[in-house]
Amino acid sequence: MLRHAIAPSARYTKASHDVVRHPRLSSDAKILLLYVQGLPDHTTFKPLSELAHKLGIKGRAYQKAKQQLVENGYVHEWRSQADGGRWITEQLVANTALTGEQAAHVRGTPPAPSPVAVPPSTHFPTVGEPAARTAGGYEPVEDHSDKTTPHPPSEPERPASTADPTLLARAERVLLSLRHSRRELHLGVREAAKLAVEAVKWLERGLSESDLRQALLAERPREGVRSAVGFLRYRLVQKLPEPRTTPQSFDPVRPRELIECEGPGKKHAFRPLLDETECTPCRLIAANTMYAEAPSPEPDHLPWRERFARINTTPAALPGEG
Repeated sequence: MLRHAIAPSARYTKASHDVVRHPRLSSDAKILLLYVQGLPDHTTFKPLSELAHKLGIKGRAYQKAKQQLVENGYVHEWRSQADGGRWITEQLVANTALTGEQAAHVRGTPPAPSPVAVPPSTHFPTVGEPAARTAGGYEPVEDHSDKTTPHPPSEPERPASTADPTLLARAERVLLSLRHSRRELHLGVREAAKLAVEAVKWLERGLSESDLRQALLAERPREGVRSAVGFLRYRLVQKLPEPRTTPQSFDPVRPRELIECEGPGKKHAFRPLLDETECTPCRLIAANTMYAEAPSPEPDHLPWRERFARINTTPAALPGEG
């Protein structure tokens, strides 16, 4: 193997052989560590994940590289809670492996002293005879004044719906399908499950899934939809239709009895619809025969020469006739 190397005169970072040849550090971990060492001081306030993102180290690759740096002492983290209840994470990146005590010293906070075992002291009994402890009539109350949490209190659980599970699944399917028609109505699975309690009332009142979908997609607001959950909940509650009444059942019409056709030809029977005495084929034959035998009417508008000739050829009526 041939080697050609020129030492740079500027814009370089000194890398320790312990880092470059470390057997338990991947290439992403080494590149990320060297990249952070060469950054100017005004960029060190950014989190390590943001710096890794600029190098193209993202997702699972970043988590693996960071875990290797932490396990081998090159990255240390401290989490603390501020006065407002917000959690803060401080990170320390070193070019040499440091222990927890060394990292705390670099940070400027001395390590917590290890607890010292103290032998139990001898207590003398107080004046009077020992008595049994009285219990009852008092319930201890936990004090949470010194505890803060960054998470808001959880919402109270909604009462379970008594609707048919099949209808609930259909209503949830309709709500999740709205995203295909209007992207601003995109819902998550948990959001659709909560709104299905209101949407199922539409199906219980006799409306179909298509009717429910059309009602939710109709009348698009001009200013758009800021919150899909709020918009759909308002429409489901305010636009709830009246229950549909079930149609009255009618007795089926009984067919008429067979009768003998009075038309020409061979005798046969047929079933009339109303009060006709001939079957349909016989009535069609009679109608065609009458139409064929009827004389064709003369045109009402003849040319003036033909009308004049017809008048001259017609004999005049004698007095007293007609």
